Amino acid sequence: MTPPRPPACAPAVTAMPGAVFSPVQQLFDAPDRRIVPLHVGDTWLEPFEGARMEDLRVAEHPGMHRYSETRGVSALVDAIVDKVRANNALACEREQVLVAAGATGALGSALGMLASPGEEVLILAPFWPLIRGIVQAFRAAPVEVPFYDRVDSAEAAVEAVRARLTERSVALYVSSPSNPTGRVLPRAWLEALADLARRENLWLISDEVYEETVYRGEHFSIAAAAPERSLTVFSFSKAYGMAGNRVGYLVGPRDAVEGARKVSTHTFYTAPTAGQLAALRALRDGDAWVARAREMYREVGDATAAALGAPAPEGGTFLFLDVRTQLDARGIWGFLADCVEDGVALAPGPSCGADYEGWVRLCFTAAPPEDVARASAALARRLSA
Repeated sequence: MTPPRPPACAPAVTAMPGAVFSPVQQLFDAPDRRIVPLHVGDTWLEPFEGARMEDLRVAEHPGMHRYSETRGVSALVDAIVDKVRANNALACEREQVLVAAGATGALGSALGMLASPGEEVLILAPFWPLIRGIVQAFRAAPVEVPFYDRVDSAEAAVEAVRARLTERSVALYVSSPSNPTGRVLPRAWLEALADLARRENLWLISDEVYEETVYRGEHFSIAAAAPERSLTVFSFSKAYGMAGNRVGYLVGPRDAVEGARKVSTHTFYTAPTAGQLAALRALRDGDAWVARAREMYREVGDATAAALGAPAPEGGTFLFLDVRTQLDARGIWGFLADCVEDGVALAPGPSCGADYEGWVRLCFTAAPPEDVARASAALARRLSA
């Protein structure tokens, strides 16, 4: 008889990445060092006035510090239904919506619903650093599909995914606009991937957190091509400067969302009620703020890309940079440490996929534009040395 495992982390947890954004973060605290924190995806902007925590009052929102319904604050769910129908061209009813603790909570709930231990989730790479660990947390196996920097047509997109398919594949994770590459996938590519998912009986997990930051091209929700198998994740964090409020949402087939709701109820229970109230204000009154922020982000993204000799981003808030020619025997970690010495914090490429050891991710909205300009100039000097 095999003895019980002694107190220790489960093997799946041991295999999960830890400090995915900056393993050299301990260097940030050196005396007199001013770091521009471009390693974490966030915005330096505060939400618009009227949608901040300081604008919410118990007199207007009795019970705002209590739990909400596990699906979400009722008025917010209704507003999400209207938004998804109008902006994403998705047929949607209340029962197809789950408000979650950020997009992270929505993705975890979706994966907890669909994946069994040992099954595989295909992830288009390079990818948002946390998705790999979320798949592992639910005891499924992440399978990386080199994609955004390799694929140049709908046919190539399908073949890239097909090459990694096995009998254990249950889902495909897609991100557009892409974190970290800034690519906006064309509609034809997404429709081709939807056709592949239907033929191979895969779930589609569509991460559309950056839908409001499209600068070139057009955003298309893949669920419009395969609604019966698509789980789409949205967020208020990036669109409205509300990352700390922890509110996102999942949209999908009724039974699947109900299954995801079981997972969310037994993990985070509900999203923060006050955060949901702020999100409701954002949907009602935030369009002008989003438009101004998008134009500011486009300008700083283009300027940062030009300074670094990189293609301008099509969407999102990131640049993904190939720095392999600048690495010495210390590898990417030595390069990141040197950047910290220059006052610039970047995320390591390996957090976005095993094939990206010599890459770094830069978030150009995480600090005010003048700070980003100073940091990009310092990085440009290092890259040209």
